[in-house]
Amino acid sequence: MEENDEVMDAVSMEEDEGREFAFAMAPVVRLMKAELDNDKMIRGRVKVEMNLWLEKICRKIAAKMNESDYTMVELDDFKTAIEPYEMVDDVEQERHRIVASLEKIKQDCDSLIRDVNRKFISFDGPVVRYGEEESESPEKDEADDEVEDL
Repeated sequence: MEENDEVMDAVSMEEDEGREFAFAMAPVVRLMKAELDNDKMIRGRVKVEMNLWLEKICRKIAAKMNESDYTMVELDDFKTAIEPYEMVDDVEQERHRIVASLEKIKQDCDSLIRDVNRKFISFDGPVVRYGEEESESPEKDEADDEVEDL
């Protein structure tokens, strides 16, 4: 099975060799290897897809910078364009914080439910509100009618 993967990798690499990438492949691969463990290997298709993805992101950022009204693209335009990508880590941390807060609220609610169930007596009788008279249940009326028929 590994041999089949290697053959497929080689075929896809040959197909992509004729293609011109926006970035040189060697620096992209060097950066990837610098962040990966030494025992990890990178498939050729991953290298190609990383290069294509970097090109796509670069195009998106350039398009965003192009929205500027000024002729000269400044550092502020660049920082505004990359802001969504820079905030990914912040958003992930915020998500973890919110989930932890919701878990705490859930635990508090469970604790309050246990306290209420423990401290207050519940019974299956009719609920009588202050100032109202207790009404007979329909089941009781039917039972009384059956008794009268006998």
